[in-house]
Amino acid sequence: MVFEEYYELAMKVFSENGLVSLINEDKAKKLFELSNLLIETNKTTNLTAITDEKEVLLKHFVDSAAIAEFIDDGKSVVDVGCGAGFPSLPIAILRGDLTVTALDSTGKKINFVKHAAEKLDLKNIKAVCARAEDFAVDNRESFDVAVSRAVARLNVLVEITLPLVKTGGCLIAMKSNKGKEEFEEAEQGIFTLGGSLERVKEETLSFNDASITRETYIFKKVRKTPAQYPRKYAQILKKPL
Repeated sequence: MVFEEYYELAMKVFSENGLVSLINEDKAKKLFELSNLLIETNKTTNLTAITDEKEVLLKHFVDSAAIAEFIDDGKSVVDVGCGAGFPSLPIAILRGDLTVTALDSTGKKINFVKHAAEKLDLKNIKAVCARAEDFAVDNRESFDVAVSRAVARLNVLVEITLPLVKTGGCLIAMKSNKGKEEFEEAEQGIFTLGGSLERVKEETLSFNDASITRETYIFKKVRKTPAQYPRKYAQILKKPL
């Protein structure tokens, strides 16, 4: 697909999902380059199961862009368990006002994020290879916003994310289904860690025959996380709060 065709398609997909205000020709060029880089790299390094240009546009880029409405201007964002850079890379492209940290413990994925950021000349994103609970030792309550897309069940996720968020900030947890069930089992832990449910948004993002059903949970950090959290990951898994 040549860029002109891609640009027309991107404008249509973003528009049909109510996100057209986020994109312009320059941003579409960067998404186009990122798409090509992801697909090409994926031939030798397993980064994603989604390898069709149109699917990447909807299921990685538009899906990532959908959380932009929950992030205020100029905020610092940490993407916990970013994988190959989603939502962090599209968010950094579409929201140049944000400062983004992409965090993952898998080296090959962080190496891709670093390479992509350099290739696309993205000055507002950095990539860190570390486990979130270890990263929290030196970066506790340092970010305005934590985001995470389909990383772990909420009762595990909240303990590795909320300690990174400043009081007054928020956690945006992107879930595909069973969000209500996960919230109910995580509710006590969310309270313990200083969080409070602010909003849930359910939506279907679609283009032609492809669609994604997304539940987005936004938690406000209303007080500091007690110093003993987060625990080691094995402890979190063994006995979630």
